[in-house]
Amino acid sequence: MNTLWVVIFGTIVIYLAYNFYAKRIDREVIQADPKRATPARMYTDGVDFMPASRNVLYGYHFKSIAAAGPIVGVITGVNLWGWSPSILWLLIGVSFIGWASDYSAIMVAVRNEGNSLSAIAHRLISPRTRTILFLFIFFYLLLIAGAFVGILAPTLGARPDVPFGIFVLALMGLLAGQMLYKMKVDLVVVTLVVVVATILAMALGPLGVNLAKAPVDWSQGPISGAIVAINKSVDTAGPLYTVVDPTNADPRIPAPGADGKRPTTATYDAATGAIKVLPSYLLWAVFLLVFSYLGANLPIWRFAQPVNYIGFWITGLVIILSALGAVLAPFLNPAVAAFKAAAFKGFLPAQPTGAFQPLWPMLFVTIACGAISGWHALFGSVGTARQLEYETDGLPVGGGAMFSENALGLLSLTAVSISGGAGGVAFASGVGRLLNVGTFGALPVGYGTALGFGAFVVIVLTVTQLIFRLMRVTLGEWLGEAWGGFKNQHVATVVSMIAATLLLLSGTWVYLWQLFGASNQLMAALSLLIVTVWLASTKRNPAFAGIPMLFMYVTTMAATLVTAYNLYVTILLRPSLSAISVWGAWAMIIVAILLFATALVIGLDGWQAYVRYRSAPPRAAPAPARARG
Repeated sequence: MNTLWVVIFGTIVIYLAYNFYAKRIDREVIQADPKRATPARMYTDGVDFMPASRNVLYGYHFKSIAAAGPIVGVITGVNLWGWSPSILWLLIGVSFIGWASDYSAIMVAVRNEGNSLSAIAHRLISPRTRTILFLFIFFYLLLIAGAFVGILAPTLGARPDVPFGIFVLALMGLLAGQMLYKMKVDLVVVTLVVVVATILAMALGPLGVNLAKAPVDWSQGPISGAIVAINKSVDTAGPLYTVVDPTNADPRIPAPGADGKRPTTATYDAATGAIKVLPSYLLWAVFLLVFSYLGANLPIWRFAQPVNYIGFWITGLVIILSALGAVLAPFLNPAVAAFKAAAFKGFLPAQPTGAFQPLWPMLFVTIACGAISGWHALFGSVGTARQLEYETDGLPVGGGAMFSENALGLLSLTAVSISGGAGGVAFASGVGRLLNVGTFGALPVGYGTALGFGAFVVIVLTVTQLIFRLMRVTLGEWLGEAWGGFKNQHVATVVSMIAATLLLLSGTWVYLWQLFGASNQLMAALSLLIVTVWLASTKRNPAFAGIPMLFMYVTTMAATLVTAYNLYVTILLRPSLSAISVWGAWAMIIVAILLFATALVIGLDGWQAYVRYRSAPPRAAPAPARARG
């Protein structure tokens, strides 16, 4: 297997699925109508409801859904089960489940005046379902936030060339919002200014550093050296405490060397397996939370939308140039094109920790995005649906963005397969090699790898800000009646961030990721359940949503139980582990049980509503108006 075949298979599958299946559902089942007024046009408020250009909204939606899932999930899947089952799930999942979930969640919200899935469930299914769904969504978002910040904080600490680019991204986001919506500057001009400035800032991060020399001395560069100095100054007091990850999947744990042993680093003790939680880790976590606070509370046009638009261009350029490199590599540099990762590691690969990782159901939740994602449906229904100017924009924006995210997942699979490593390092290393080939050697591998790290952080962070935006909205709607303080967006945001940080500091990363993946895919199943009930209530064929919903519902419920079992076996049965790891495991087991129970009740309520609507006689057509005269 080589890189060219991934591009060929991906292109053919995406073209056929979009043009011969998605368009048919849009035309015959949903029946999108460009003349029907959308919520964005009916309720324009300049904050959440605001008509947006199809092109801008596509970029915004794509960057709002494309996060760590199609990168970290795919990398983890390849390392656990091999690249062949991973690519099959990516291509089959997106063709029959992923785009349908994204697009239909947007359209069901558009047809219900821009209401959230919870509000729609309240009307279509039962009031109890709305309350339980609030509970499910909040803890589901809590898992995502903890997993994403847990990935980003150690990356920023380990790569001092990255933070400057993120700081400039925030500034350019504020500038882009001002230029677009207040100064009315042409979109092309705004794009050139802010995207070029952000990419230049990302390129300046490793300036003055010899990237070809291993290990890299980041203190050499004027920018990266300043970040190194900041890290050293806050870490003088030593580690705050230590945790142990029995899965060895935490980003702070180094990969094994040529001798098969993991080296001791500033954050990892190879002799004991202890991971040191340094003050700099908390510093970068706070940096990420401040960035996310702006995205969660400023008007959508002021920060979140333009930041994600910039992120779209950065992600798109990386995908396009990497795809070009994947096409050219077999001819220009066959050594780069060849897959080094294993094709298949078995249905039940052995785990040194004793964890139970069967291909079904765990592959389908480990690769949390790229094939299907509940985050897409959740965000699309409360974000994108309120900015859709015409109903006919729904498929190219929702479905098109999902297929684009699938391309990112395929890029991740290609990158990790040609590098043969694991984690964000494997993604960045593989991308660096592809960018080198795609630019015909103009971009050195070292700089390409640095750009890969920067793009990785941008991809994840631009979505993390929206996760906290939805968390504070959900918390306000869920508990706002019990205490009015939760209705204050700033209070709700801070409470959400504190809860996510506590989970982050105590959790075992790979289980936190898989529990997020299970809840994420379960959220997708529940959104498809709501769409199925809606279609049944309007006497339309619900098969395109109902069949995928059943598969994902059964799969993710099983995966939730497997993850809880793994937490118990590998952590709670090991008394030698630190207390904070044990408490974190108990917290995640409780969340897993809570998610399982709430999903069970929602599924039961949804089934009863479906049966009720299917058995109800069709509504009589209104009598034609009589002519006057």
